[in-house]
Amino acid sequence: MDIPHEKLVQMYELMLKIRHFESRVRDLFAAGEMPGFVHLYLGEEAVAAGACAALEAEDTITSTHRGHGHIIAKGGEMKRMMAELYGKATGYNKGKGGSMHIAAPSLGILGANGIVGAGLPIATGAGLSAKLRKTGRVALCFFGDGASNQGTFHESINIASALDLPVVYVCENNMYGVGTRQCDVRNVEDIADRAVGYGIPGLAVDGNDVIAVYEACREAVDRARDGLGPTLIECKTYRWQCHFEGEPDTYRSPEEVAAWREREPIAPYRSKLIEQGVLTEDEADAIETDVVQTLDEAVEFARQSPLPEPETALQDLWA
Repeated sequence: MDIPHEKLVQMYELMLKIRHFESRVRDLFAAGEMPGFVHLYLGEEAVAAGACAALEAEDTITSTHRGHGHIIAKGGEMKRMMAELYGKATGYNKGKGGSMHIAAPSLGILGANGIVGAGLPIATGAGLSAKLRKTGRVALCFFGDGASNQGTFHESINIASALDLPVVYVCENNMYGVGTRQCDVRNVEDIADRAVGYGIPGLAVDGNDVIAVYEACREAVDRARDGLGPTLIECKTYRWQCHFEGEPDTYRSPEEVAAWREREPIAPYRSKLIEQGVLTEDEADAIETDVVQTLDEAVEFARQSPLPEPETALQDLWA
């Protein structure tokens, strides 16, 4: 697949944004500056960047409790995200959603979700809406390996398959559902093989290779937009941190974590772009410098933003 240079650079910048954002959140949370819980996306940057780069602006995504990377890759502003994590009124959801529930419908971000597997039916509904209204939009659903054992996974894909809905289901298989190793609770090596039961394409790719993710998702998105129905894509990757920040890492060996850190997605991709003449060393450095500066401004924006006023507590409630 011939990928334009600007798309290649876009994916590099997106991965850097995610890496630096999550690293800063890790440090700020450890320092006690943020309320609640955070589930970091460090190590999985290529999945969000590659998948969202395959979408158009009007397309939609659903996310998970580990959703910061998805939000950034779909165009979320780091300053409004950071403000939301701080619980500030200037956040995407006025400080009421926090880390696990950032939504920005104007960007096609239908919401991160603290319930495992809950994004699957939402994305399926978005696909049904797009088909009925003939908008040409595609919905892309991010979910984890643990969610693939939920009933919502099977129900959603069955409906999407039966109705040929324009949905791409992207499974981020990082090997663990909280602290449970997935090979202990699933008797298939590739989650993508489950696509056979629903008569749709299923493929597994290296989730640490942003080009592989982009190409798989681009083909699936084009297929969906052409009215040919859904695709299941499994991206094999690894989260560097524990399930949530502050959790003791008692279920993974140091050797396993170190081995996956060696397979990190950004440095090899940077080297490839420089070797191919897409970027120079100085240009790659400049992109990273700009990302860090923007992040510094985002943190300061969040710190200086006001908390929500008490009288707004019951606003924006729809259930």
